Amino acid sequence: MAETYNDYPQSATNNAKRALKYKEENGSSCGTNVGWTRANQLAKREKLSRSTIARMASFKRHQQHKDVPYDEGCGGIMWDAWGGTSGIEWAIKKLEQIDGLDALLDELVEKMKALQKLKKKI
Repeated sequence: MAETYNDYPQSATNNAKRALKYKEENGSSCGTNVGWTRANQLAKREKLSRSTIARMASFKRHQQHKDVPYDEGCGGIMWDAWGGTSGIEWAIKKLEQIDGLDALLDELVEKMKALQKLKKKI
């Protein structure tokens, strides 16, 4: 089973909760079901898979719209729904950490296979 993570900053949770609260109180046609699912996951501090973390990291491409007020457009509310700056930055760093560990494990497996072949020759 793939490892999951919920060590994202509390501020990412707070950002998601703020976006959800605004949507509940004022309504919003912004975002997609995926974005609102992400907000709910972050608000509930659910564990996230590597693929979900990668999607969060890729949301950085929307950073230029993060300062749009909630009542003037979708940029700010959706930025916060995805965890805001703290959530996106965490996702980028976490993805690098996960992928670095995966590469290290792959390298160790290859070395173990090579050792086993060498052992058979001896």
